Amino acid sequence: MRRTGSILVVDDDPAICVVVGEALRRQGHKVEAVSSIRQRSEMLESFAPDVLITDVMLPDGDGLEDVAGILGRWPELHVIILSAQNTLNTAIRATEKGAFEYLPKPFDLNELTRAVSDALTMKEGADAEEVGLPHDGLPLVGRSPAMQEVYRTIARVLSNDLSILVLGESGTGKELVAEAIHSLGQRRTKPFVAINMAAIPRELIEAELFGYEKGAFTGAHARTAGKFEQAQGGTLFLDEIGDMPMEAQTRLLRVLQSGEVTTVGGSKPVRVNVRIVAATNKDLPQLIEENRFRQDLYYRLNVVPISLPPLRERREDVMILARHFLDQAAQEGLPRKSLSDEAAQLLMLYHWPGNVRELQNLMQRLAVLSRETVIAADILRNALPLAAVPADFTAPSEQLAQAVGEWAKRQLGIGISEPNRNLHNDLLAVVEPVLFQETLARVDGNQLRAAGLLGINRNTLRKKLTDYGLDPSQLRLND
Repeated sequence: MRRTGSILVVDDDPAICVVVGEALRRQGHKVEAVSSIRQRSEMLESFAPDVLITDVMLPDGDGLEDVAGILGRWPELHVIILSAQNTLNTAIRATEKGAFEYLPKPFDLNELTRAVSDALTMKEGADAEEVGLPHDGLPLVGRSPAMQEVYRTIARVLSNDLSILVLGESGTGKELVAEAIHSLGQRRTKPFVAINMAAIPRELIEAELFGYEKGAFTGAHARTAGKFEQAQGGTLFLDEIGDMPMEAQTRLLRVLQSGEVTTVGGSKPVRVNVRIVAATNKDLPQLIEENRFRQDLYYRLNVVPISLPPLRERREDVMILARHFLDQAAQEGLPRKSLSDEAAQLLMLYHWPGNVRELQNLMQRLAVLSRETVIAADILRNALPLAAVPADFTAPSEQLAQAVGEWAKRQLGIGISEPNRNLHNDLLAVVEPVLFQETLARVDGNQLRAAGLLGINRNTLRKKLTDYGLDPSQLRLND
């Protein structure tokens, strides 16, 4: 049984407070959220939380500075640190201050809810085997900037009933976004009903959406409620809306404008109250130009757009997702598996035309078919489509290790008798300028973005650039 407790969330980003708070409340926790160190101190006194989730950079100071003092006063409290300063120094400080967990921003919400569960389990003195029990936070996984923007948009729409249009290629997780909006929103106690327009014959779409009366057509043996009525008070997810026939679009628009549906073969309208979330992988503006989609319906649906990026554009999420799906498979009774470093490199090289759904299917297949606990690169290569990756692939990490090994052998051969030789600094002087140049070129000379990719402080990056005589304005991507 999941252990619940009281959680205090401290972050000056309202979207983070909303999303984290709603996800934790959904798991049965009591949650309060504040935005400053002063408010945090007041809530620690009055709220007495079991777990404190706090950002580092707060409007009135460093959120890490007095964590040791807090734990000295409340030794049973578990502290989880969030920080956009994703540096080794921050992680070390969090550990030294006694934090239970440190998660760099942008963080994965499922990782955070798991950390809360683990903290509460440890607080109650549970056996180590119980740590990391299955959880049901947001069904979305990823910490890439693109996914963080998706999370922020979801947070902004939870307290209202605006229509949502989710855009993205097949397999990117559009229905998961709809489920998240419903399960965290104010309609979560009511039904969530989904209908795929592309999977229903054209002549049956209106009957499926609006219902039908007995005798309305051959086979209509009794009055049947449509999806609108089934979703009464909840959320109706209209998937693949771009495949909806024009005649059905006209009637759907009328329903959205009036809030009433009339069954096929019926004459008395029924009042409905549902939230609409639609999704498509089609270019709706292009369909409008081709007179295949109604412009007025598009404006009615596209009040708040949410764009899901393809997996190939959020490669930093590939391994997070892969591990998540392997854990998920183990929770469902399949053998627990992990990926070798070389297999992980292969996953990063693959272009994922089927997006997240393809990755999920692959991980489930490997969990069944791989005989070893650790999935090797050759097993993964055989599971991927032919020609997906080079047959003579050598993991970049392995190539780098070999290169460093050869360099070290040469240097040791040259200067083994020199007692004051600093091989570590010598290696950094060779490697760091190349790394900085390539990173800055990739981000068009933007030092803030480069520092984020490198995982170092921007001031540290500036000093290094000066030391190596590198000019960011001259570093641009040429390929």
